[in-house]
Amino acid sequence: MICPICKKGETSVVDSRPTEDGTTIRRRRLCICGERFTTFERVQFRELMVVKKNGRKSPFEREKLSKSIYIALKKRPLDTDTVEKFITKITRSLEELGQNEISSNTIGTMVMEGLKELDPVGYIRFASVYRNFREEKDFIQFVDKIDVFKKK
Repeated sequence: MICPICKKGETSVVDSRPTEDGTTIRRRRLCICGERFTTFERVQFRELMVVKKNGRKSPFEREKLSKSIYIALKKRPLDTDTVEKFITKITRSLEELGQNEISSNTIGTMVMEGLKELDPVGYIRFASVYRNFREEKDFIQFVDKIDVFKKK
């Protein structure tokens, strides 16, 4: 494993343990430069391709999904483990569909539904980018339709 700090490949594993859900191995590594960093090892069931709205296809990247979710949840009161479990759940759900090609719309819908339950503000943030509202009134209509902020 190459150290992200010094870029040398002389690292050793100092701790290795499964994550809570058992789907990932977390490894703490030590480089000869003295820096410590964490890596994760996951099972990949199949090579998923994402079909974009314009018809182009590209490989599914968990990191890309993760980045968009973390942006939506920035400064929200959720710990990293909760967010990582959510990302893993979405990834597993996509793999369990049994399809090699998945539309970006399917992925976006899954994320939105999950965020709706996980964090209403993150849901609104993700929707504002994913739905690509053209005007303020489109956003207002969307917020008026959802019930995540209504008191029960």
